Amino acid sequence: MKNTIFILLFCFMSTAVLAQETPAKAQSQSILILNAKAHLGTGKVIENSAIGFTNGKITLVTDARTNPPNTGEWDKVIDAAGKEIYPGFIAPNSQIGLVEIGAVRATRDAREVGGFNPNIRSIIAYNTDSRVTPTIRTNGVLTAQIVPEGGRVPGSSSIVQLDGWNWEDAAYKIDNGIHLNWPRMHTRSGWWAAPGPTKKNDNYDKQITEVKQHFSAAKAYAQSKADTKNLKFEAMRGLFNGEKKLFIHTNSAKAMIEVIQFIKDIDVQGVIVGAKDAWLVADELTANNIPVILGNTQDLPSNIDDDIDQPFKTPKILHDKGVLFGLSMEGAWQQFNLPFQAGQAVSYGLPYEEGIKALTANTAKILGIGDTAGTLETGKDATFFICAGDALDMRTAKLEQAFIQGKAISLDNKFKRLAKKFRGKYGD
Repeated sequence: MKNTIFILLFCFMSTAVLAQETPAKAQSQSILILNAKAHLGTGKVIENSAIGFTNGKITLVTDARTNPPNTGEWDKVIDAAGKEIYPGFIAPNSQIGLVEIGAVRATRDAREVGGFNPNIRSIIAYNTDSRVTPTIRTNGVLTAQIVPEGGRVPGSSSIVQLDGWNWEDAAYKIDNGIHLNWPRMHTRSGWWAAPGPTKKNDNYDKQITEVKQHFSAAKAYAQSKADTKNLKFEAMRGLFNGEKKLFIHTNSAKAMIEVIQFIKDIDVQGVIVGAKDAWLVADELTANNIPVILGNTQDLPSNIDDDIDQPFKTPKILHDKGVLFGLSMEGAWQQFNLPFQAGQAVSYGLPYEEGIKALTANTAKILGIGDTAGTLETGKDATFFICAGDALDMRTAKLEQAFIQGKAISLDNKFKRLAKKFRGKYGD
């Protein structure tokens, strides 16, 4: 009986492993892609481009019509006429690799107990074998910021590229962000389909005082030579010398005004995450050079007297006001729809290439990886994809090839296998 159970378990585990997408091998040939329309992520477009890359780095970006390259100098040439090339999309504020099935507690590893845990490292929990990740890559999301949840200071985030055998392989920039969940001025009961009454948070002032005391103590620790190490404060040391950024999660306009002053008082690089009401304080954000990572564009408004389509319009308002912003979706599997958040904003007036920047260059700059990622420029990582159609339009987006640091990654996933399985049974 024991042998039988062991064999069954072994077969099950083997099947589970085979169901994962095997990480790609490092680039071994120089590759040239010709004739595609290239969205560079800088706001510029090359209608008929030549993109070349070697050893994982982009070495050529030019107009193939005015400056045709010598194809004989390349090991492999891909004709992408009629296709479009985009820099790999970046998913900030995500739980990719930390959450597999939201309803199953055993598959959630995004939070720890306690209120102030800056020393908690999300990268350690990152699961490269998640079945969610391949479904996200299918829509062009090739890099992600993995963020812990829960408590007042849930921990530190890291940047990963979405192809690797383990978290060490996937790590792109480790522990470069500390996260703070700003206290809420009001609490709401019920849920979106049946909202309950809104109540004032009577403990707001006390909670703000706790936050300020914690960061004040951490700053004092960073400026001193302590005889005994404090792990929580050690994790925050990088905030005060510019090595790390502080990502503050809040949505209300009043709270964001307080957050701006808080960032100035403790003198750190701050980013506001969520920021539903950012359109109301756009001038203050611009004046203080505070970037934001917006939550879902395809969402309901946060205030009962807002326009029903206010979340659709917010990106354009921020763009017009000069606010540096990126787009995000909380969660893990939801990142599949990240490109379409930009598509929604574009349909409400945001210039198309600015929509691309909100998924690429802007986000890379906000996350501190703009020197190597986010745009199609020589010297940067060859992380991009070829799409037959508009990558921001769910009706036409169809990725054909994708590369992460020059590696040609698999675009197969569980969704595609299930579709193939049941089309075989029921037909198209």
